[in-house]
Amino acid sequence: MGCWAKLRPSGWAYPTTILCLYGFFANCRVAEPFLTPYLIGPHKNISEEVVTNYLFPIWTYSYLAFLFPVFLLTDFLRYKPVIMVQGLFLVTNYILLCFAPGLSAMIFLQINYSVVTSTEVAYFSYIYSVIPLEKYQRATGYLRSAMLTGYTFGASLGQMLVSLAGVDYFYINTITLGFMSVAFLISFLLPMPKRSMFFKVEKAAGSHKEEWLRSNEDPVMDASAAGPEEEKMQRDGSAAWFSKKNLTAAGHLLWGSLRESYSSRHLVYWSLWWALATAGYTQIFNYIQLMWDHIEPSATSSIYNGGVEAVCSVVGAVAAFSVGFIKVSWAVWGELALGLFSAVASGAVFLMAFTSSIWACYAAYVIFKSCYMFLITITIFQIASNLSMECYALTFGINTFIALSLQTIVTFIVVDEAALGLDIVTQFLVYGSYYAAISLLFLIRGTYTACVQQCRPDTSEPKQPGTGGEVISAERF
Repeated sequence: MGCWAKLRPSGWAYPTTILCLYGFFANCRVAEPFLTPYLIGPHKNISEEVVTNYLFPIWTYSYLAFLFPVFLLTDFLRYKPVIMVQGLFLVTNYILLCFAPGLSAMIFLQINYSVVTSTEVAYFSYIYSVIPLEKYQRATGYLRSAMLTGYTFGASLGQMLVSLAGVDYFYINTITLGFMSVAFLISFLLPMPKRSMFFKVEKAAGSHKEEWLRSNEDPVMDASAAGPEEEKMQRDGSAAWFSKKNLTAAGHLLWGSLRESYSSRHLVYWSLWWALATAGYTQIFNYIQLMWDHIEPSATSSIYNGGVEAVCSVVGAVAAFSVGFIKVSWAVWGELALGLFSAVASGAVFLMAFTSSIWACYAAYVIFKSCYMFLITITIFQIASNLSMECYALTFGINTFIALSLQTIVTFIVVDEAALGLDIVTQFLVYGSYYAAISLLFLIRGTYTACVQQCRPDTSEPKQPGTGGEVISAERF
């Protein structure tokens, strides 16, 4: 207890530790790699066509509806309440999976899960409001490691329970419910941030309250006499959030951050790849289990979804970790790298569509996910290292919103039964073509950028310390 007491007031160690614990348990989703077999199996008895063309698109549409309002509300409420909401909805998500029968319950499940995913921004933003600037990099590394460790542990545990112990999918979901309950309880231990990024509380009411309390420090004063005045001060402090001056200042800060975030042409191209590639990645991640079940039906064969997801997490983490040791001028060669690795990802998606071997499909998925993890790490680093934290948070939200909007369009046209309602193999052919188009776009742009930079070696930018990369030039439109 003595060590814990020392840890709590240390400034940054306590909130980082608690948030890492939350991230670990919240991502210990033992049952997630087996969601599709659970839905189309005897437990829920939903057809593969309904899951593909009707049920899963509901999550995409709901996620789009919730994302931007939740992004603004997250900053307004100062993160912790939103993290607690995420923990609560994770619990209700697996309660529904375990105990709620029927298609209607699974429709509500998709809406419930869209709240979980839309509140992820709180997890990534919370830590920057409670720790000093010099600790950002270390804390970010710890948080991402905690998420990865939790996901890898959960996927591995699920695979072992299915393959070695023959545990039923229902009990795997109940185990996951236990992990989510622990995460929800841990969220209560997070300290409440005193500031937000965009909504700056006016301090007049709070200062007036402190002054009033100091002037009335009478030990024999009746507590009931102080109650109404103190409550009035609390109401004044809360009302400061909704004051016209505060909201106007937040609007100006948001607009200024938006202009700074997208004023550089290089930053726009990095953000464009982020949005385009993330839309395709999320779509493939959502429907890959249906592809696996199409190639090797889970009802008649042994499946290794959890093991594959665990391998993907480890290989993807190694690929992302290697970025810091590659001595490349990303300002010159970065866009070309985006094009080349997007081409590899495109080939992997086409392989998933054409192969009849489940092991070839597994291997292609590992290659695809590793390429994405490698490139998104470079992209995030290049954007974050050239922006203030407020601008980065806004860029993260906008890029995610654009990606989700693109994914919604693709889902409606390609997947939804109200439009084309394509089968799973044809869907993956479309996704492979989508990544091929991204690759072609950035190969052309990257080749142009590299040629221009090589013809003007005197314009090279100073290197970022310890990265081997270069600061993106502030080229304006």
